[in-house]
Parts: sequence; structure tokens; C-alpha cells
Amino acid sequence: MSSDGTQKQPADDEQAQNEAAADMERLKKEILSSSPEIVIANHCFGLFELAAIYLSETPPRLVPATLAIDALSGMADAIKGRLGEHEQEIRDGIAQLRLAYVQLSTLTENHQNQS
Repeated sequence: MSSDGTQKQPADDEQAQNEAAADMERLKKEILSSSPEIVIANHCFGLFELAAIYLSETPPRLVPATLAIDALSGMADAIKGRLGEHEQEIRDGIAQLRLAYVQLSTLTENHQNQS
């Protein structure tokens, strides 16, 4: 049933499925028209953002941040030399995340010791 109390029609379901399939086809074409370096760099930037979000929490969520940083580092190491123009930016981001992690973990540890 829909929110107005009427039953959904099979045609509505079929139309929704057709629209979803068309959306997937557009996404596939968009991905195929981009270079793999760009697509992979975007995934790396997503992992960077994930780690940064965990580190920005109060208190910082260090364990999940470590997982995101390690995943980003592992991906970057596995494809070293093949990311093109974005590689240095990603490597710099990893260094920034690691520095932030060390600083925040030290501050968190000192705060816990004072409590």
C-alpha cells in the first residue's frame, strides 16, 4: 500500500525498476567516460574524509579513524606510481591524517591521565 492507503500498481513498480535501470546505465556510462585514476582518486578522497570525520569527533574516534587511514594507505601503496596527478595530493593527505592522529591520540591520552 502507498502512503495514501491505496495499493501500488504493478505498472508503478515496473516504472520504478525501469527508472533505476536507466539511472544505473547513466552511472555506468559516466564512470566509463572517466579515467580510472580519477575514479580511484575519488575513492581515496572519500576514505580521507571518513578518517577526518572520525578524528574531528569530540572525543576523537581513534579506532575507526585508524581503520580508514590504514585502508587509504594500503590502497595508495598498492597502486603507487599509477595514480597520476592526484598521487602526491593523496600522499600528502595521508601524512596529514597520520600527524593529526598522533596529535589527537596524545591529547586524548593526556586528558585521560589528568582525569
